[in-house]
Amino acid sequence: MQKDNSVNVFGDPLLACSMEPMTGFFRDGCCNTSDQDAGSHTVCVEVTEEFLAFSRSRGNDLSTPVEEHDFPGLAAGDRWCLCAARWLEAQQLGKAPRVYLQRTHIRALETVPLTVLREYAVDLN
Repeated sequence: MQKDNSVNVFGDPLLACSMEPMTGFFRDGCCNTSDQDAGSHTVCVEVTEEFLAFSRSRGNDLSTPVEEHDFPGLAAGDRWCLCAARWLEAQQLGKAPRVYLQRTHIRALETVPLTVLREYAVDLN
């Protein structure tokens, strides 16, 4: 699988989102993506209990470990590469976690406008 250019929403080199727990479609710690990534796991967030409960209510339990997939389960405060559409859904319902823009892949902008992501940015001065 070929990764798309590893650049963030500003066109700068994409920074790692999380090495522990290891995240990303490619499980390389970054929100890299490719055409094989149908979910566009491109938005780097700091998960919250509220978001984890929301995700669970949508059928995606991110807090329960799944050993066969080497998934430790997430806890509030962990960073994780989310699907852009799921983040946008959470945002529209007032449940979106904060975003690390320098760690969010530029392809997230195909789903979520930068102006909206900026409102949730952790890493803006």
